[in-house]
Amino acid sequence: MTMRSTTAKLAVGFILGASVVGGIATALSPTTGAVKACVDNRTQAMYLSSDGTCAKTRTLIDLGSGTMSVKSIAAAVTPSVVSINVVASTGSGTGSGSIIRTNATSSYILTNNHVVESVATSGTITVEFANGETTPATIVGRDSVYDLAVVQIQKGNLPVIAFGDSSKISIGDPVVAIGSPLGLASTVTSGIISALNRPVTTGNAGSESYIDAIQTDAAINPGNSGGALLDSQGRIIGVNSAIATLTSGGASGSIGLGFSIPINQAKRIATDIIDTPTHTSTRPVLGVFFDTAYTGTGAMIARLSPGEGADKAGIPAGSVIRSIDGFKIPDQISAIVRIRSYVPGAIVTVVVDLPSGTSKSFKVTLGSAPTS
Repeated sequence: MTMRSTTAKLAVGFILGASVVGGIATALSPTTGAVKACVDNRTQAMYLSSDGTCAKTRTLIDLGSGTMSVKSIAAAVTPSVVSINVVASTGSGTGSGSIIRTNATSSYILTNNHVVESVATSGTITVEFANGETTPATIVGRDSVYDLAVVQIQKGNLPVIAFGDSSKISIGDPVVAIGSPLGLASTVTSGIISALNRPVTTGNAGSESYIDAIQTDAAINPGNSGGALLDSQGRIIGVNSAIATLTSGGASGSIGLGFSIPINQAKRIATDIIDTPTHTSTRPVLGVFFDTAYTGTGAMIARLSPGEGADKAGIPAGSVIRSIDGFKIPDQISAIVRIRSYVPGAIVTVVVDLPSGTSKSFKVTLGSAPTS
């Protein structure tokens, strides 16, 4: 499906968050090391080697270290990134996906929920590989809250994309985006991480997806949805999901503001979808309902969910959240995005302005709720 474009809603989301990005967008630099790949002796296709070894039919090579080789990364990772074509009663669309798990008979592909949601009840999904081969796919599970989905194909022993660590990336790190913009399969672009922890929301009212986004200037266009954002070693660190536009409506191209779901978050959701019997995932909950009419700085709590984390911690209704684990909270969207960046059961420090006007810090254990 086409890439989610970001209009006025997203502009509000990340512009309000921009004032605090400088204070929160810090991370450890990724460890460096040689990128190991296996070259198939017959086809000459390259595959990343996660453990530095190769099968007898493949030859181990060193793609270098320290600096990024877009050419080498593209050759190694392109076989693991696919095009996803959907045909529904309402129309057709194209997106992208990454092969994240495989066995002898089938494989699982991570993509965006908005790529496949139109065929959730009826329609067809076709996966196309870099070599032009196609195969049908079915939906394993979807998570609209995080805008993620997993589809399965009955084709096994495929090259799987290597996972990076999105908690160990920094502003300025080089990145590569691979996907199928406008249906042009295996398109590769490069750039840098231009910001971290952007609070981004996409979708329609009542069914929004909230993203604690990685911002990149690597060109991302309609059709890149669900594709891979890679680090300098060819490891996936994000799922490309949204773009900012200068138009008030309709689709437009890249203006150098693309947004990706951090892979640590996406990996947790995908693992839940694949491994749980119900093929569903969970989200962390603070246990509050926000006052949507509040226009001041921060996020005002209108009421509490009895027995949930905020209630147990003693946070009173009418309080205004100012920060969560040191991250400043300028508005309600930022609060939702920050909470959903954690895992259920995490303990967070929430600083609020009490109704009395004084400030107080609370330790809150986040609850868990199923996502749709």
